Amino acid sequence: MSAYQELSTPQLEIMLKELRTQFADFQKKGLKLDMSRGKPAADQLELSMPMFDVLNSSSYMKTEDGFDLRNYGVVDGAIDAKRLFGELMGVSADEIILVGPSSLTLMYDTIVRAMLHGVLGGSKPWGKYDKIKFLCPVPGYDRHFAICQNLGIEMIPVDMTDTGPDMDMVESLVSKDDTIKGIWCVPKYSNPQGITYSNETVRRFANLSPAAPDFRIFWDNAYCIHDLYDEHDQLLDLFSELKKNGKANMMFMFASTAKITFPGSGVAMMIATKENLDFVRKDLAVQTIGPDKINQVRHVRFLKDVNNIYDHMKKHAALLRPKFEAVLDTLDRNLGEAGIASWKKPNGGYFIALNTLEGCAKRVVSLCKEAGVVMTAAGATHPYGADPKDSTIRIAPTYPCIEELKLAAELFCLCVRLASVEKILQTR
Repeated sequence: MSAYQELSTPQLEIMLKELRTQFADFQKKGLKLDMSRGKPAADQLELSMPMFDVLNSSSYMKTEDGFDLRNYGVVDGAIDAKRLFGELMGVSADEIILVGPSSLTLMYDTIVRAMLHGVLGGSKPWGKYDKIKFLCPVPGYDRHFAICQNLGIEMIPVDMTDTGPDMDMVESLVSKDDTIKGIWCVPKYSNPQGITYSNETVRRFANLSPAAPDFRIFWDNAYCIHDLYDEHDQLLDLFSELKKNGKANMMFMFASTAKITFPGSGVAMMIATKENLDFVRKDLAVQTIGPDKINQVRHVRFLKDVNNIYDHMKKHAALLRPKFEAVLDTLDRNLGEAGIASWKKPNGGYFIALNTLEGCAKRVVSLCKEAGVVMTAAGATHPYGADPKDSTIRIAPTYPCIEELKLAAELFCLCVRLASVEKILQTR
């Protein structure tokens, strides 16, 4: 029983009156704050502005193998960029392709390609099956779910634990149902909880024996180097574990520089076996005459090497860490002993997930909006936008300035308290 639930009804009614007065005071402030998306703030974007100085009209405009960056060709990315980002991700240049600025686009295209043409080892295109399904760890990333919903793929929720998805459930489902073609994973600093999959979880993924020969793990490694602290989470390399088990073709990994340099103007990458990528390259040769190789090599000449990339990310961490700590401190101070909410302290990534009492998340988000703070829609963390417990809220601390963020966090806590007291009184 929570501390609030232990209060008498008269005590709660007095508290409710006080909370509503405080809420009315916030409404008078005329706030207009946005905590709905995990976007880098302007000071983070400034870190990469020198990138625009590394190329000019007299720059050497060829790749290391002599290809002219300014021309058509090289459908899977400039070799210089493939070497740098391949080293960062621990793979060879044959195991990575760089196409466009967005990993979300790469993921969407990969599934559309599978729907139209299938994947390596499959007997027919996914779109030729009467029904296909994806496993979706929840809470999870709303854009993953949107891809499935847009393409008519049935989503099966799988509960997240402190060590990653419920692997008992994953193993049972994929071993028995050949209509399950994939699973979404954000394995390091998961969106939105900030959980990093344990070594055991990664090894169990590498040992999966799916009923569908064309099953794929969609390993969205979006926050692979997005640490907040020097002592950060370590993620076991799934690709290496799969190779040990002779199952390397089962994985598609995705990442990008969106939150390293510039969102929408970065470099997106897809990592898989050479055999998998050769299957993809056949379609790429039809889809494109080549990506923006100038942008790719601009990134190489700015980022230089892997050590410099890590140094660059420490600058991001120095800007983000105070924001996360401000929100977490506010949660601890306002809600820590109330027993009406729970959350985890992430060591990296872009989000904090908070669980309210059941049936309160939508009310909290609505109250925040009434007072001028926009949050991610309640339910967005679950397939079809339907959180069965109506309890998970995603907090995105990265975009507002620290002063606005502290104010928004105070309002958020007030809304959690207000919604919780209302809920407790309704159930009495």
